[in-house]
Amino acid sequence: MTDRRVHPGAWWAWALGLAAVAARTTNLVLLAGIVGVVLAVVWACRTPSPQQLSLAVFVRLAVWVVVLRVLLQIVFAPRLPGTVLFTLPEATLPGWAAGISVGGPVTLESLVAGVAAAARLAVVLICVGAVNTLATPGRLLKSLPAVLYEAGVAVTVGLTATPQAMAEVSRVRTARHLRGRPTRGAAGLRGTAVPVLEGALDRALTLASSMDARGYGRRDAAGPHRFRSLALLGVGLLSICVGAYGVLASGPSRSLAGPALALGAAACATSLLLAGRGSRRTRYRPIPWTASATAVALSGVVPVVASVVAAGLDPAVLMPSTQPLVMPTMTWPLVLGLVVALTPMLVAPAPAADR
Repeated sequence: MTDRRVHPGAWWAWALGLAAVAARTTNLVLLAGIVGVVLAVVWACRTPSPQQLSLAVFVRLAVWVVVLRVLLQIVFAPRLPGTVLFTLPEATLPGWAAGISVGGPVTLESLVAGVAAAARLAVVLICVGAVNTLATPGRLLKSLPAVLYEAGVAVTVGLTATPQAMAEVSRVRTARHLRGRPTRGAAGLRGTAVPVLEGALDRALTLASSMDARGYGRRDAAGPHRFRSLALLGVGLLSICVGAYGVLASGPSRSLAGPALALGAAACATSLLLAGRGSRRTRYRPIPWTASATAVALSGVVPVVASVVAAGLDPAVLMPSTQPLVMPTMTWPLVLGLVVALTPMLVAPAPAADR
């Protein structure tokens, strides 16, 4: 039987592309559009699995990020001129705490700036939650190169723990409710925590036993390409550091950024290929990379390109001013990028029986 679902790497490319756009902007209209695209695609392309709870968890976390950031903005942020909404009792701080304020007038401009800064991180979190819903970590682990398999197992276990814990909490609460026992408050917490921790321990032991039965952890002798791959990896990482410095710095060093980044990426890719030759690993029913996967991956790249084009046409469109406060706007490249990001709804919808 062939797995006809989209390759998990394509979903990660799509989600990381939208997250990159969100990280580059404080335009609330654009950020709201990204959230709408993500929720629409998840609704159309999701398949039943415990990972479906991931998005709900990340959405709650995103909401808390925004709420906490706004509260900190209200209480501690420097007071900016503008339209005063209300005034808090103000505390006088010593001279060494210059730049920090406690209380005072809260302006509309400062609130909008705080919401925009928090929304950027919140949307990135939602994108990560969406890709965990669409591409389970287990499927991604099957597609990793052999040299990254052990690191991938650790990441997979970490990403899988939270959705499984949420599913276990829901199951225990349902069982307690059917038995007429409290599910909220201190009594509910005491009755829920122990079964959830016990279930997590049982799953960990089962996973360890299954991995041991499959021979995980046994290593082959070091292959002939081991030292070459390590040397190339060191050169690649050093080149990427030099390129990153060139991007952030100004002056003549900026011209070295592009070649250094390209050299670093090529060296790291070659290192992975050489290391993979010395690591034997078989795959049961490997996940193919299809035309649908290519379309999904490109639909995440197009919004990034669109944001770069939009910033070139109007630099203020991605970072609208809050002093003075202006209404965020959308240009045609940004709208086109969001429309293209909806492509997975057409090329990778979930089967009707799975919805």
